[in-house]
Amino acid sequence: MRKLLLCVLVFTLSTFVVRAAEVTGKWSGSFDITNSEGETKADTAYMDLKETGGAVTGTAGPDSEKQWSLRKGKLEGQKLTFEVAMDDGGVLAFELTFDGTSIQDTCTGTGGGGEKMSAKVNLKRTS
Repeated sequence: MRKLLLCVLVFTLSTFVVRAAEVTGKWSGSFDITNSEGETKADTAYMDLKETGGAVTGTAGPDSEKQWSLRKGKLEGQKLTFEVAMDDGGVLAFELTFDGTSIQDTCTGTGGGGEKMSAKVNLKRTS
């Protein structure tokens, strides 16, 4: 019985370590923005993420040069959530799905002038 419990514990811990390492890294892909008038513009996104015990830190932005810090970052199962405050005063709220190989779903927020927007996010690992 002790051996069985030890095996279950080791398997559970190794699964947690593998999952934690998977979201940590650099991600890039599409960020298709729809403004409050319904107009859509294709753009890009780049994220550098680090996950430790469910807490996610790092940066996000349109490319590796222009990045903003994440706040309130969490990974709960496949649900990845965080906020990004931009230089112009706008705030973006991300509610994404992490499936082990991609990060995708939606982002909503406001720009510095108060205009509302949403975006479809689709990212793949770059490193």
